[in-house]
Amino acid sequence: MISVSIVIPCYNEENNLKRGVLNEVDSFLRNQEYPYEVIICNDKSTDNSLRLAKEFAKNHHHFHVYDFPKGGKPGAIWNGIQKSQYSVILFTDMDQSTPLKEITKLLPYYQSENNFDIVIGSRGQERKGNSLLRQFGSQLFSTIRNFLLHTHISDTQCGFKSLKKEVALKLFPQLAAIKNAHSSSGWRVTAFDVELLFMANKYGYKIKEVPVDWQNEDTSDTKGDANSRYFKESQQMAKEVWRIFLNNLQGHYESTQN
Repeated sequence: MISVSIVIPCYNEENNLKRGVLNEVDSFLRNQEYPYEVIICNDKSTDNSLRLAKEFAKNHHHFHVYDFPKGGKPGAIWNGIQKSQYSVILFTDMDQSTPLKEITKLLPYYQSENNFDIVIGSRGQERKGNSLLRQFGSQLFSTIRNFLLHTHISDTQCGFKSLKKEVALKLFPQLAAIKNAHSSSGWRVTAFDVELLFMANKYGYKIKEVPVDWQNEDTSDTKGDANSRYFKESQQMAKEVWRIFLNNLQGHYESTQN
């Protein structure tokens, strides 16, 4: 039987928490038959996120809150993976732009007749609630990524991804964002998703991309200016896609076996 650990990275999510996203998560999960847990990974938030998450977890025993050292989104997810106890791990964003109920579209692909190793959500071309700038930037990023890395995945950046725990434990320690983790201020996203999926494909893991509902629901206003953050993250991601391309040319991904 499938069992699921849901890992939610958290950095300055006070507004999202106040509007009841964890209640939405709990309302869905309590009607499921499979064993589950929710692991909230606080990345040294500077607002009231940690307090609000802990208050919620006090009355919901399937929810666990950890305050980890600063590591950005990939570091928060990796720390959550190490705390997980179940066979399938889903990481999803606190804002629930992809609602947790969409997991019902992913889990069947772990059944024996399919037996995929990684099943990820895909937002398609229409990104409800995103500005024209972000939609254009997303398409440009996809074009550059696909040209350099020859990936068959249309949406590497959807924050709704699942994978078998054994696969997560093999791949995450090899990510540059984990190996080169360093203390920093703010919320560093990086293109860790691209490298994760690139390595998984290269090592022969079976990957399935599944369309999911998505609409921008992020109400956080304590992560910094949205436009400035977007441009900064875009630059970081472009540099990292180039790094993955160069690393692949130099054979850096050849030495590790599945």
